[in-house]
Amino acid sequence: MLPSRLSSLVAPFLAPLLAPARPPGGPDRVWVVGRRTLALAALVFGALAVWASAATWFIVFRDEALARFMERQGAMQYAYEERISALRARLDRVATQKLLEQDGVETRLADLAGRQVALESRQAMLLGLAEQAGGAAALAGDDGGGAPLPGTWPGREAKPAPTPTPEALGLRTQADEVAPAPAPGVSTRMTMLEHALDGFEARQSLVVGRLAARGRSEAARLRVVMAETGLDARRFAPASRTGGVGGPLVPAGSGPFETAILQAQHDLGERDTLRRIVGALPLRRPTVVDAGLSSTFGYRADPFTRGLALHTGIDLKSEYGAPARATAAGTVTQADYAGGYGNMVEVDHGHGLVTRYAHLSQILVVPGQAVTAGQMVGRVGSTGRSTGTHLHYETRIDGEPVDPQRFLRAGARLAAR
Repeated sequence: MLPSRLSSLVAPFLAPLLAPARPPGGPDRVWVVGRRTLALAALVFGALAVWASAATWFIVFRDEALARFMERQGAMQYAYEERISALRARLDRVATQKLLEQDGVETRLADLAGRQVALESRQAMLLGLAEQAGGAAALAGDDGGGAPLPGTWPGREAKPAPTPTPEALGLRTQADEVAPAPAPGVSTRMTMLEHALDGFEARQSLVVGRLAARGRSEAARLRVVMAETGLDARRFAPASRTGGVGGPLVPAGSGPFETAILQAQHDLGERDTLRRIVGALPLRRPTVVDAGLSSTFGYRADPFTRGLALHTGIDLKSEYGAPARATAAGTVTQADYAGGYGNMVEVDHGHGLVTRYAHLSQILVVPGQAVTAGQMVGRVGSTGRSTGTHLHYETRIDGEPVDPQRFLRAGARLAAR
């Protein structure tokens, strides 16, 4: 059906072309066109029409399509460039932030390292101060290496103070021995370390304050003991330095901790000076057993003349042959029979202090001999001007007799600490 329609449509156009030329006056010729030919011709015509349409559309709309294509490509390129710029800016910000964080971490690490060095230096100062204070025993309430007790005889000496340790000084706790759990980040770990260093610094300052307070307390107590004897500590000050001091200047800082260390050293130095002075005083009892007094110091009725006379010492009740001991370290200046004293030993303790032990049944030392505190110098007896067994004990300052009970009371106060 379609070929017949195409034939009817194309035939009018092809007839003039296919009609043969006839000579004038000649007979008419008739051409017959088949359907196949018409179909081929229609196909060729359609192809030509399509080509012509496409060529026309391309010519008319080419510039517009190309413009739209270029516009789309430009928009896509611009979008990509904007995205790349945003990513580059973000990358720069992240890199800058990382650099700043790295600088901050390095600064904090440098600060922590400096604090650690400072803490180690403070720890060395603190351990030296603790050794001066008597070690761990000073913090535990035991003076350890303090002034000798009045009743201390051989076999009853005070035990030496142990070497101070960070645990004894309160600078290390059991919690410090347990490693903390790992933190999620470096900043958190550094913050924890900073808090730990803060706590350690606080404990160091606390220990310094404790040592200084204990030194001041003991110095005050020793000053009371000195006041009990009636002696001035300046009497025992050295006449001159026996040696010089010096060395290169290596400053250790001037902060609150260093100031506290200097003050604590001053307090402990004063305490040590008073310890040395008190340790040299005749504060012990000359007899081991305290059986009481048969006569005190001062004016009394003389046991032989019954007249008023000055008793220059005290008479201590004791058994015959009981040990008579030196009440402080010193040098024997006399060990012989001395008239009314009977057998007497005199010991010079320096700085104008002298003690005498009289009416002895036996003398156990010789002149010029150095004796230690608590050493036997003789045995109790009743020689010389005596009515019975006892020990006459004297203390003299610059040659003048003073009441020995002042020293014995001071020794008792020191023992009651």
